[in-house]
Amino acid sequence: MRVNRILLSVALVVVALVIQVSVLARLHLPGAVPDLLLLTVLGLALVYGHVGGALVGFGAGLLADLAPPADHAAGRYALVLCVIGYLAGLARPDNGRLRSATGPMVVVVAAAVGTTLLYAGVGALVGDTAARHVGLPSLLFTAALYDLLLAPFVVPGIMALARRAEHDPLADTNSAAQSPDISSGWLSSGTGLRIGRQRNALRVKTARARVARAGRIKGVKRL
Repeated sequence: MRVNRILLSVALVVVALVIQVSVLARLHLPGAVPDLLLLTVLGLALVYGHVGGALVGFGAGLLADLAPPADHAAGRYALVLCVIGYLAGLARPDNGRLRSATGPMVVVVAAAVGTTLLYAGVGALVGDTAARHVGLPSLLFTAALYDLLLAPFVVPGIMALARRAEHDPLADTNSAAQSPDISSGWLSSGTGLRIGRQRNALRVKTARARVARAGRIKGVKRL
């Protein structure tokens, strides 16, 4: 990943995690908690692609695993967001711009449901059965609902920031330095054309002078 991608991803992930832990987690909404960190990963994955989405998802999940008040094994959420980021990056359009809001909304709903299922599945493998006591169907419904309501205010802005960060001034300068100078080629070719025309004009004048001189000599001889 580029340096500007890394800096932007780290900044957005940290801000999203702080807001989620300090604000969203304390709302005490019924069912799941709105996952602002997941929406941040989805917005970056839809611009950076599957590889960038997997890397951002793994870093964001690992940071969430280590940040207090995490009460689960480290690496659990990192694995989940890594998989979700990779799959969401596969839905990235060719030009990085989405034509309609239907695609991102479908990605958000699928990611919310998939994240909850993967998190519960990994928890079942390590002996964490908290999802069974809370109720998995209610978690799936509320997670999809909250993330879908929050997505229009988060995902488009993150995608716009990610696309703007893709224009790296240093990279543009280096590419301009490595590329050939087209303007100088045009100037040199124009100069060559002018020099060629001047040479042709001198040749024509020289030939005319020779013809005129020969005519004068013949006229003197005739006289």
